[in-house]
Amino acid sequence: MLMKKYFIFMVMALSGAITFPLNAQRISSRLTDGWEFKQGGVESQAAWQNVKIPHDWAITGPFDRDNDLQCVIIEQNNEKEATWKTGRTGGLPFIGKGAYKRKIYIPEQEGRHYTIVFDGAMSNAQVSINGHHAITWPYGYNSFYVNIDSLVHQGENELLVQLENFDKQSRWYPGAGLYRNVHLVETDRVHVPVWGTYITTPIVKDDYAVVNMCIEIEGAKQSDEWPYGETINIMTAIYSPDGKEVSKDSTKYIARGQGLTQKFIINNPELWSTDSPNLYTAKTLLLRNDKVVDTYETKFGIRTLEYIPEKGFFLNGIPTKFRGVCNHHDLGPLGAAINEAALRHQVALLKEMGANAIRTSHNMPAPELVRICDEMGMMLMIEPFDDWGFRPKSENGYGKVFNEWAQRDVTNMVRQFRNSPSVVMWSIGNEVPSQWGQPGMDELLMLRNLVNSLDPTRPVTCGMDQIGSVISNGFAAALDIPAFNYKPQYYEMIYNRLPNRLVLGSETASTVSSRGKYMFPVKPKSDALYDNHQSSGYGTEYCSWSNIPDLDFAADDDYPWMIGQFVWTGFDYLGEPSPYDTDAWPNHSSMFGIFDLASLPKDTYYLYRSQWRKDSPTLHILPHWNWEGREGEVTPVMAFTSYPEAELFVNGVSQGRRKKDTSVAASKIRDGWKEYKDYTPEHRAEDATNLMNRYRLIWDNVVYQPGELKVVAYDADGKPVDETSVKTAGKPHHIVLTPNRTSLTADGEDLAYITVQIADKDGNIVPTDSRKVEFSVKGAGSFRAAANGDPTSLEPFHKPQMSLFSGAATAIVQTSDNAGDIVFEAKAKGVKPAKLTITAL
Repeated sequence: MLMKKYFIFMVMALSGAITFPLNAQRISSRLTDGWEFKQGGVESQAAWQNVKIPHDWAITGPFDRDNDLQCVIIEQNNEKEATWKTGRTGGLPFIGKGAYKRKIYIPEQEGRHYTIVFDGAMSNAQVSINGHHAITWPYGYNSFYVNIDSLVHQGENELLVQLENFDKQSRWYPGAGLYRNVHLVETDRVHVPVWGTYITTPIVKDDYAVVNMCIEIEGAKQSDEWPYGETINIMTAIYSPDGKEVSKDSTKYIARGQGLTQKFIINNPELWSTDSPNLYTAKTLLLRNDKVVDTYETKFGIRTLEYIPEKGFFLNGIPTKFRGVCNHHDLGPLGAAINEAALRHQVALLKEMGANAIRTSHNMPAPELVRICDEMGMMLMIEPFDDWGFRPKSENGYGKVFNEWAQRDVTNMVRQFRNSPSVVMWSIGNEVPSQWGQPGMDELLMLRNLVNSLDPTRPVTCGMDQIGSVISNGFAAALDIPAFNYKPQYYEMIYNRLPNRLVLGSETASTVSSRGKYMFPVKPKSDALYDNHQSSGYGTEYCSWSNIPDLDFAADDDYPWMIGQFVWTGFDYLGEPSPYDTDAWPNHSSMFGIFDLASLPKDTYYLYRSQWRKDSPTLHILPHWNWEGREGEVTPVMAFTSYPEAELFVNGVSQGRRKKDTSVAASKIRDGWKEYKDYTPEHRAEDATNLMNRYRLIWDNVVYQPGELKVVAYDADGKPVDETSVKTAGKPHHIVLTPNRTSLTADGEDLAYITVQIADKDGNIVPTDSRKVEFSVKGAGSFRAAANGDPTSLEPFHKPQMSLFSGAATAIVQTSDNAGDIVFEAKAKGVKPAKLTITAL
């Protein structure tokens, strides 16, 4: 009888289109304004300050050697003795307490439900309402929420958030404060809870797709008598990427504390991919007594993921390599405070390079990043932490709370992001010391099984570095995808010895470089240190555990079972200034990035682009050609290009043609397993030298003379098809401003990134200029921050001035809430100023 009534109801409900009311009882507010902040916590003598959320209270500095000075052994870097580490967490004063408070207005309570959602709070959050404890959440990177019905009253209420960062809490700059968004969600008593839907697409064909949608319902009254609970009608319509209704379902739900599943058929589905990130929307209505009491929207994509042993990874049936990067969460000069425009800028830069994936290392991402990747077509490996309970890395790191909180943190992570098509795998950790022992195996199985129970549609991986252990003790084999950090010399052995028959580079390269700085002689070398505390822009230097990109390119190209890589890192970040981390102040930011801390590309950007962008040619020449004092000295030249051959000219004189040596195979990399104890830095350098000629065009014996450096590229038939040149710049003459955008949204949050450079009178950029430039902003916007990408620079980001580094810096302008023109001006001694106008609409 029940099934019959259910069927009749469906037929009646589906006879017409579902109409969604304009006001369907759910109100979600982002709590950005109206906050007060007190550094040192509520008990401090400091005054309350008005701030806007998101807010990172430590990013304004000042930088100082003594901030988080640590004497530690970094096991994952093969260290045997403790040494003093400076700049390990960015040299910023993030340790300590901070408190935030604001008023929240509750219009009515009867029949209403109120939830506060925190996208992240750094860290050890203690949340109270009207003086009563609401929730505790230690981990600063995770999203969490709390129902506040019992704590609020109609009218004005006070929300207080107390946070504290501890010494030896982090291995990089974590940020401080309410650095991600806070939301107040008001619903009816009967509602879909936070992250209360789960969509899967178990069948995807060319002509149709099956969509399953699990829905949780909270607040419906239950009864011990038939029909055992309140009846709720659930109506869902699915809309295509262009907004057309393509499927619908209506279901009767009787409250018994369980969820339910709706099923849909979508004809001729538009698949989500990195090239065509098509997104569908499921709009769900809850009706009680024929009245709409809640609406809930779920964005999702239709796509297939296949990880086929020996064959590789297939997205929608197409073999796909992960061309990925690892990224920490900070946004350079903006600090940890999340900003959607900054995230979109990063993703756009990565896609232009040809990247198709990001690993959120080593923490849960901001939800804005996941949404942006859904919308822009960037795959994600989401990772929660890099510390487990057994043998933690940091004294006050995540390992301290792992046993109590890991299951809750991972549950929130998976539930929050499992509907996102960009998420293609879950990582449960990174380089955990417990890879060696049984306790670590127990932790792995607990996390793996938990993730699989919450989302069986994606594989589980973990970044591993203790290869001597994980190959033999079952740790690597227990993962769906075995992923390794900096192990190209072991890839063949891994493939042959593990049952998975697939390998992933979860961290690759760790090539260190400084934008626009070049060191001589040019050769592969590890842990190279210089008086200027920089690393060579030639892309030939790396840390003791890592390598140049060429080794990873070869593995990707030659092995179908090698499913790709995640480069360490896409962008430089605050903290971990290797190889200058052992009492080498003032270094306080990383040098691993393909982009520097100012979001400016280093030369290695073009090396990756030449490999990863098959649809657009790349031709880049390095180094710059301003070498006063090197006249007559050998100054090697490289071309990073997608073309197979090129010829170099110095002042019109040919230096010869070079052709990529494709005969050098990945299998020629020295077998690190056979010589495990003897795989020395010299061996690594030898492997690098052999493979560089496969991916770079190199002229080793060029003698520097001022003038023009030009390279002409040839196609596979030997015909000239492209050229580029670099000229010796003359006397600095004027400032050049290049914005990434000239039209912004007047929402008080949108950003423009402006590259600031100096040119000679003929327009040639001066690559060695280091003068300080002052900025001013007038009109419908304001100055937000500046950076120059120098890992040794102690200049504050928030002041409207910055010294150039290798001839460039970045200034960031933010819109106001008012439309109009934003006038940005840059001035410096000895050169003509520059001005540009950006429109905010």
